[in-house]
Amino acid sequence: MKTTDATPLNDNQVELDTPIKRGDTEIALVTLRKPTSGELRGLHLSELLQIDVASLIKLIPRITDLNEYEASRLDPADLFAIGTKVASFLLQKRMKTDASLVA
Repeated sequence: MKTTDATPLNDNQVELDTPIKRGDTEIALVTLRKPTSGELRGLHLSELLQIDVASLIKLIPRITDLNEYEASRLDPADLFAIGTKVASFLLQKRMKTDASLVA
């Protein structure tokens, strides 16, 4: 997770419209990593693909540096942006290419 605006975004980063406060630090950039099968335990893939809020709040602390409380305090637009990244993690590369989701 980065907190500077000068860092260029990569495919696994989301710049938050509404930064999260953690003590004296402001988190404006969240880096996600592709979840492993074990990190998806207890979650329904279909709910993640539908960008289900409760499922995302459970998963975000497992694949980012945000904790569950911070995940639950995300701006809806930021949660949606993270949710779309999560949904793309669940697709095979071939499926992304077929759907023109890869440049």
